[in-house]
Amino acid sequence: MIAIIDYGAGNIGSVTNAVNKLGCNFEVTDKPADVMKAKAVILPGVGAAGDTVDKLESMGMTMAIRQMVSENKPLFAICVGLQILLSSTEEDGGRRCLNIIPGIVSRLPAELKVPHMGWNQVKQQFNHPIFDGIPDNTNFYFVHSYYATPDDNSVIAGTTDYSTSICSVVIKNNLIATQFHPEKSGNYGLRMYSNFLKMALY
Repeated sequence: MIAIIDYGAGNIGSVTNAVNKLGCNFEVTDKPADVMKAKAVILPGVGAAGDTVDKLESMGMTMAIRQMVSENKPLFAICVGLQILLSSTEEDGGRRCLNIIPGIVSRLPAELKVPHMGWNQVKQQFNHPIFDGIPDNTNFYFVHSYYATPDDNSVIAGTTDYSTSICSVVIKNNLIATQFHPEKSGNYGLRMYSNFLKMALY
């Protein structure tokens, strides 16, 4: 079973539509026990990082996410879902995050158009099954004002140029996280979900 975490602000509708198109059984849940039983978990992302961490903590979900990652269970985190995996964020005046991926989340430079919204290319930094059938420099859909900078460059699997080079895909073992929204990125976004679920379930 695939668990899609519902914390009241995520992009649940678009994510469930994408997974539904792939013909996979899933459950939308706010219960940590369901997450721990699932074979694969998707953490959608829309909203502010601080609010997201607060809500997940109030649900007991941050502990479940940490345990999942420590047990190397497949997790796909999207947009703010990626950002909260880092150590801290500048958003909301500075907040601690989950520290699963050491690093910081910073606001995009003031001279750029913020938020970064629309289609932009993802340059693949190394070969990985998540990119199967997806050409290098494929366009994906972004909506964000902050960006993640992991301390360990080896986990950066994709980068995107937005005046500066930003991390757009993080991969660490069975943890996959994207700054863009695959569920809003057409056929290649759907292919990315398919690749993740194939890795996780088969």
